Amino acid sequence: MAEHTGQSKGILSWYFDANLLMRISAGLILGAVVGIFLAYSPGLGGPFVAKTKFFGDIFIRLLQMIVVPTIFFSLIMGASSVAPTQLGRVGAKTLLFYGCLVVFAIAIGLLLGNIAKPGDGLNIVGLAGQEIQARTAPPLATVLLNIIPSNPFDALAKGQVLPIIFFSLCFGISLAYLRHAADANLAKCGDTLFAVVTAAAETMYKIVGGVMQYAPIGVFFLISGVFATQGPKVIGPLVFVLCIAYVGFILHVILGFGGALTLFGLSFIKFLRGAREAMITAFVTRSSSATLPISLRVSEENLGVPRSISSFTLPIGATINMDGTAIYLAVGSMFIAFAVGKPLTMDQQMLVLVTATLGSIGAAGVPGAGAIMMLMVLESVNLKVEAGTAVAAAYAMMLGIDAIFDMGRTCLNVTGDIVAATVVAKNEKALDMSKWE
Repeated sequence: MAEHTGQSKGILSWYFDANLLMRISAGLILGAVVGIFLAYSPGLGGPFVAKTKFFGDIFIRLLQMIVVPTIFFSLIMGASSVAPTQLGRVGAKTLLFYGCLVVFAIAIGLLLGNIAKPGDGLNIVGLAGQEIQARTAPPLATVLLNIIPSNPFDALAKGQVLPIIFFSLCFGISLAYLRHAADANLAKCGDTLFAVVTAAAETMYKIVGGVMQYAPIGVFFLISGVFATQGPKVIGPLVFVLCIAYVGFILHVILGFGGALTLFGLSFIKFLRGAREAMITAFVTRSSSATLPISLRVSEENLGVPRSISSFTLPIGATINMDGTAIYLAVGSMFIAFAVGKPLTMDQQMLVLVTATLGSIGAAGVPGAGAIMMLMVLESVNLKVEAGTAVAAAYAMMLGIDAIFDMGRTCLNVTGDIVAATVVAKNEKALDMSKWE
């Protein structure tokens, strides 16, 4: 039998071989064009939305399907990947620095959201006449208490995000100790379970990738429905929220990263020169994990961070340090809340702070993960993304340009990882200062 050479092309190869970013962008643009045409064509918009709403709802249901298991397995894998012995002086400093950066990032996002009020006055309505119900947020003390689940399986079944995060972190940290137990049998069991969890997390990432293959189609029908019912007035607010997010990214680089480096006696300009290769790579690839080898190299060669510190700090940062994602979640949730006429109360904004801080740990370092985390944050403030609702329509608007958000937030995430490695090395008196002369 002759050897088969070449790969047969399927009937949809033209679709799957095309760049996903370009396909989603095409879905957004075509959806907007079709929607605007329908908005100015009396008698056509309503029937089109009614007959095609099903295809957009499929995408929303697929997103709802993946969010809980993705959060659950990602958090466990991230928390259990840190060896307890590494959580010594260097580990504690690294985690503390990452925590401070994420909280500062979310604060910037919420502050900009309160000042700029992105989406205010847009008054998006549900595509099927469904509107979100006004619900009074419980007191913050009650919410914090409810983070501890009385039954974690019930929380998983009901999609209660904060209890899921809390239980996943507890499970992951406990698994880390089990993996490094003195008893060889227990350690073997821990490694086996860790392998299972890792496989489950990677499987979910594959499912996420599969769901995103449908994203261009889902975005087309969702966006066309939004424009058909709302008209072209949504373009301005969408561009505005994108600009607000990038203002937040820039402010965090200058105030957060620049301030931290200056505080430790390091030149912000020299840092940017040393880290720029990794920053550009992160911006283009939109993946913290894919940029990790470059981050390790520039940290050592350009910034003088010893491998003993960067090999711990940077991989952990690629898993749990998501400053850009945190700003995106804060600004995005504020935009969606304003767009549907349900501005977030101060208690709800504090919930965003808590949920985004914890959820950033589960934002896997792969393209588009922040969009999945947005579902989690919206759920925590009673803005559920359900088929046919105004929240789903507003979420679809942001998802249509998510790749543009993702470039900025990934660049910020990676930059924060390198800043943390540099600062910790300087604090440990292990930084090669000749690189800074």
